[in-house]
Amino acid sequence: MRVTFLGTGTSSGVPVVGCDCSTCRSEDPHDHRWRPSIYVELSDGTRVLVDTTPDFRSQALRFGVTGLDVILFTHYHADHIMGLDDVRPINFRVRRAIPCLGDASTLLALRRVFSYVWDPVAQKGGGLPRLQLFEVNGRFSLGPTNVVPVPLLHGTHPILGYRLDNFAYLTDCSAIPDCSWSLLEGIETLVLDALRHRPHPTHFTLEQAVEAAARIGARRTYFTHMCHDLPHAETNAVLPDGVQLAYDGLVLQL
Repeated sequence: MRVTFLGTGTSSGVPVVGCDCSTCRSEDPHDHRWRPSIYVELSDGTRVLVDTTPDFRSQALRFGVTGLDVILFTHYHADHIMGLDDVRPINFRVRRAIPCLGDASTLLALRRVFSYVWDPVAQKGGGLPRLQLFEVNGRFSLGPTNVVPVPLLHGTHPILGYRLDNFAYLTDCSAIPDCSWSLLEGIETLVLDALRHRPHPTHFTLEQAVEAAARIGARRTYFTHMCHDLPHAETNAVLPDGVQLAYDGLVLQL
């Protein structure tokens, strides 16, 4: 399995529009963060995109995403879905509809926000993305890879993380429900939300993320969804062994 981080920033990205803090002015490329998403290439060649951010077109061009077999959605917030229309060129290349999987609330939001995709009288213009929506109701397989949806809380909003074999991607969470801890046993590589130091109602702080990572006990943990309060080098210097900030373009060979 090969995992590419397409984006590791929070909903505003980094640098933040209009901000002149040291992180937003940083020349370290690790401090430049697009909205959060990963691209996973499975052992059988299946290509999986997790979330379609507003930056997806730029992410795909920069990191060479030329094909997709399935899209997994964690939830329906704008920073996770608004790039969906930009899969159209990939439709043209693969010559088929792309399955999109998510919970019921996410699929409802996709139908509402991108209503023209499913409107039989919509003007086609430059073409419409070809998408098939499937509700995630439990475990499933993508080729030889076992996929386990992991219930999370994003504030009071229930969302999904995903476990793919021994890799788990848990973005946008402020709590891991009791029912989900057992689903994370045996994880070797963990990606976890860590927004900033200050408390936030819908995201783990860095300190809460460190605590959750220790409980999960993965061999390697990478934090994502960071805001400009967490400069890359300075933050990495104080993290425990085996824990680090992810960055845009980071590739994991698992």
